[in-house]
Amino acid sequence: MDLSRQIETLNLLVDAFSQTCYDVVITYGARAQTAYRHKTYSITRETTGIFLPDGALTAYVMESYERGYLTILLADSYLRAKKPDDAKVELRRLDQELFAPLYNYGEDPVNLLLSAVLWEQLGDPGEARVDWLRLRDQVGALKGLEPDIRSFAERQLTRIDRGETVQPAWQIYGLGTLPGVEWDLKFTGSSNGYFRVRPNAGFLPACASDTGLRIPTQHWFEKIAVRHSHAYHPLLNVQSWIRLPIGIVYSLVPVAAGAGVAVGGCVTDAAGKGNGQLCELSIRGGIALMRQAPKVLKGALEPDFRHWEHMPSAFVVTRASHLREEPCARDLPDRDLAQAVKF
Repeated sequence: MDLSRQIETLNLLVDAFSQTCYDVVITYGARAQTAYRHKTYSITRETTGIFLPDGALTAYVMESYERGYLTILLADSYLRAKKPDDAKVELRRLDQELFAPLYNYGEDPVNLLLSAVLWEQLGDPGEARVDWLRLRDQVGALKGLEPDIRSFAERQLTRIDRGETVQPAWQIYGLGTLPGVEWDLKFTGSSNGYFRVRPNAGFLPACASDTGLRIPTQHWFEKIAVRHSHAYHPLLNVQSWIRLPIGIVYSLVPVAAGAGVAVGGCVTDAAGKGNGQLCELSIRGGIALMRQAPKVLKGALEPDFRHWEHMPSAFVVTRASHLREEPCARDLPDRDLAQAVKF
């Protein structure tokens, strides 16, 4: 583990958890939790960074959902290491991570669901009820999630109020991997600066049954997509617009150079009374050089979409004995079922 490599460290923590190396997760996860939580501002770096691709000079700071997920991994690791009191401490810390007014902020339904289930596994239905209630109320305000999730959370509230426990106990499975980020420039009709951001693969739809729930991590990807919006990160938004004219100037360099090559070659060919071959080659070379302008522009304006990569694209929470017995998992390919990570 090299904590100076933030994304690599976070990915290794997930790999360690999947290999049941809970002591590694506890040791290094706690250090990453502290090291990657706050953004350190530097006038020099922030100013110099305008002339370079976004994030080239700044260390990565975890998004709010990543801080929450890391806390969940720590809590689950403590639970599996037979340290329930430490697991409860981490779950209470999750409340602070979800609501803390930090550089990256905002709660999300996935971490609320995982927290509710872990509280029930720890035998504390009162704390679990708080998270089920938050999940019910939040899902109603989020787009793209089925209303069945809200009704599922409502059923859990009713069950807890009746004093009923989950039989058999909840089981959590992580499915797939968070899709990669594809982006392009879009100067009109975009709320995310001038970027059009989309995943390179689709998310599974939400699903609820009598025994379980499947919830995609699409909301996590949406936090990456809005990273440069004015409403979420005004500083990044302003920096991206200041970087735009600088990128345009950079892109004019290959245009001017290509024109110079074409004109210069033809002038030289004419002065030497050539047969036109040098002029033709110069024009072709100049055009090829000028065609690099869009790539230079896109490279100069490239946004910082770094993120924790080894994260599930969906979670399944179920009371079924095996994942294959859960109705919300029966439509999944055998390969996805075989590679599911149990929490």
